[in-house]
Amino acid sequence: MKSLYTKFIVVTAGIMLLSGLLAFFISNTYYQQRLKPYNDQKNTKIALGVAAFVDEHPDMNLKEYLQNISSVGYQIYLVDQAGNNVYFGAPFRVNNLSASTKEQVLKGTLYHGILYFPQETFVTGFFANELKNTIGVPLVHNEKSYALFLRPDIKLLFNEMHLLFGWLLALTIALSILLVVFSTKYLVQPISNLTAATKSLSNGDFNVELDVTRRDELGELSASFLRMARKLEQMDEMRKEFISNISHDIQSPLSNIKGYTNLIENDSVSREERASYISIINSEIKRLSTLTEQLLLLASLDRNEDIVKKKSFNVGQQIKELVQSYKWRIGEKGLMLSYSLPDIDITGDPSLLNTVWDNLLTNAIKYNKPNGSIEILIEQKGESVVITFKDTGVGLSSAELERIFDRFYRADITRSRTVEGTGLGLSIVATIIKLHNGQVTVSSKEKEGTIFIVELPLR
Repeated sequence: MKSLYTKFIVVTAGIMLLSGLLAFFISNTYYQQRLKPYNDQKNTKIALGVAAFVDEHPDMNLKEYLQNISSVGYQIYLVDQAGNNVYFGAPFRVNNLSASTKEQVLKGTLYHGILYFPQETFVTGFFANELKNTIGVPLVHNEKSYALFLRPDIKLLFNEMHLLFGWLLALTIALSILLVVFSTKYLVQPISNLTAATKSLSNGDFNVELDVTRRDELGELSASFLRMARKLEQMDEMRKEFISNISHDIQSPLSNIKGYTNLIENDSVSREERASYISIINSEIKRLSTLTEQLLLLASLDRNEDIVKKKSFNVGQQIKELVQSYKWRIGEKGLMLSYSLPDIDITGDPSLLNTVWDNLLTNAIKYNKPNGSIEILIEQKGESVVITFKDTGVGLSSAELERIFDRFYRADITRSRTVEGTGLGLSIVATIIKLHNGQVTVSSKEKEGTIFIVELPLR
């Protein structure tokens, strides 16, 4: 298989050749249609001028005069009625003039050989050194009739120019090919580097370096590739972190269940201790159940958007019912709850959006300070509805805010050691909101509280 470097050189050379041929055909067409009639007219005027001058000076030496004319750049053929002929200047390559043509000119008819020279692919009308490619005019000298045939001596007039244009053409082609070879290497090298970087990525090496200083499409492509590599590296780290977290979150409750089960089997354990151990086991089982349910929900959301069953429902009423179910937990922690939940109908999946409000309210309770407050607001803004959950909890640092929606990410739990979770809740929130063509934003300050703002389209 040919490399891109070779293909580029071949294609460029082909384009140069094709362009040259097209330019030649166009030039030839222009010569045939425009320049050849002009050339015929110009040389006819010169030939008639020569004939007129000879007629006006009967005492001049005709052959010497024609010899002088030929020396300044013309090929001349002179023939009389008896068929005697003589050439002046450079010889014609082909002496192919018919006897009938000579006879017509001797009788006074002009011969336009240049104008009617055969139109062929090449510009032969200008360069063809043939006797029929001439201008023929009648000439009278000392009452004797002649036929004078004349054409410019191209070799005499343009011999040096031929050499100049020949060298110019040869050097142009040679330098063009040379420059194409080097310029192609400059153009193809970044693509070769991208190929090597792709192979590195496929082998799991994300530490690739590319030239992004170029101000062209290849520079932009390299920059995009590097962004992709960094993103893939982050995804790989997230995958490893996901495996580590899921392994830990499953292994930890299983270890606890196994340990407390062994303790229960000990006959020396009191009834109170056994009841406490069973409560812990049930708590760990519930934790595992919650984890698997959230994992299944995330997998369903990632795999297929058909899980979203949209219909019109009252979002204000839905959140009111949710708040009622958490009243005892809010009161148990001594929190003050305030809300403004007007009746607003939106189109969405009630079950999935209820999961969103449940996660946000649970976090507001879980991470709040004793005797803190929670505020829930619903506002309609144009064709959107904005739902705000505001708490006075422990808050988040700027580093934590950047990863708050990552799966299995949990903020520094040392600020609230009694709080545990799976690290999947907010990831589920972000995924559900995205499936509803909405957006969720968060702002927070450490030790001051957190605000989650969800914006959804009404329809």
